Amino acid sequence: MQTAEIIYTGELRTTATHLQSGTVIETDAPVDNNGKGERFSPTDLVATALGSCMLTIMGIKARENNWAIEGTRLSIQKIMGTEPRRITGVKVVFDFPAGHNLGEKERTILERAAHTCPVAKSVHPDILQDVTFNW
Repeated sequence: MQTAEIIYTGELRTTATHLQSGTVIETDAPVDNNGKGERFSPTDLVATALGSCMLTIMGIKARENNWAIEGTRLSIQKIMGTEPRRITGVKVVFDFPAGHNLGEKERTILERAAHTCPVAKSVHPDILQDVTFNW
C-alpha cells in the first residue's frame, strides 16, 4: 500500500496527502532556497520526523512501563550545509515536565529509546544528531 500522494502545486510548493488518514501537509521551499518559507520545507520535515519519532518511541516505552512523560517538549534546530545543499546536523532538546518522578534507570531507558528510533537509524550517519535531555 502506498503511503502518500504528493502533488506539485506550483510556486515551489507541494501538497502531500497521507492515504490512510487523508491528513494533508503542505511544503514550501525555504526563503534561502528561492521559496516563501510559509510552510515546512522538505528538510524541515526530515528534522521534525526525527523529533516526532524520538518522542513516539519514548512514549511507547513509557506506556509499557506506566511512566508518565506527557507534556514533554522537544525543540529541533536543523543545520544546513552547502555544496551540496543538505542537512548536516540536527540539534534536539528535550524538556521534561517537573514532577515526572523518573529515576536514573528509567531516564537511561528512555534516552536509549530516543536514540534508537527508526528515523534516527534511517538518516545518513554523516548527519550529526546532537541530543540534549533536560530532566
